[in-house]
Amino acid sequence: MRIAALLVPSACLACGARAPFSRCLCGPCSRALAAAPPVHGPAPPQVDSVWSASPNEGVARQLVAALKFRSLLPAAEVIAERLAVSPAAAADTPIVPVPAAPARQRLRGFDPAQEIARLLAGRCGGRIASCLRRGAGPRQVGRSRAERVARPPSVQAVGQAPELALLVDDVITTGATLSACATALRAAGCRKVAAVSFVREL
Repeated sequence: MRIAALLVPSACLACGARAPFSRCLCGPCSRALAAAPPVHGPAPPQVDSVWSASPNEGVARQLVAALKFRSLLPAAEVIAERLAVSPAAAADTPIVPVPAAPARQRLRGFDPAQEIARLLAGRCGGRIASCLRRGAGPRQVGRSRAERVARPPSVQAVGQAPELALLVDDVITTGATLSACATALRAAGCRKVAAVSFVREL
């Protein structure tokens, strides 16, 4: 299944229409994604700055669903391409993927944020610092905003964190997960934490 998911599809990942050879999106969806404005929302606690490539709607939302719920890994390449234009994506800043819940990673067979971070590192010349681990706990999907904020996921740093870190995730909803990750990084010695995501809930 993983090998099949790596193949570039002939159908658009967002709408299912026929896509040009070796392209993940059809022309209209590609143009719609390019026109989506970045989101410069407030940073969650313990995060110095945050930048998202698009609101969580339209083609961008469909790409996240293709990656997370249909295991279509080529979507991660499109996402990484969009994140590479972020001012925070610098070669000298270690990239820290936001860890998936252990049960979800086992079920999927991969970690979406890890895939995105790996491809982003290849584009911007950075290095991956997979120094965070997430404990077992309730899924964030389906929980209310109040529940997410009141019971953020349990995240711990494994070893010493880099002094500067760029957290990478696919979706920001309340920012509770990013805040938990940044708190763990700072406890392990990180001085500055920036974050990027592909989409953000408005």
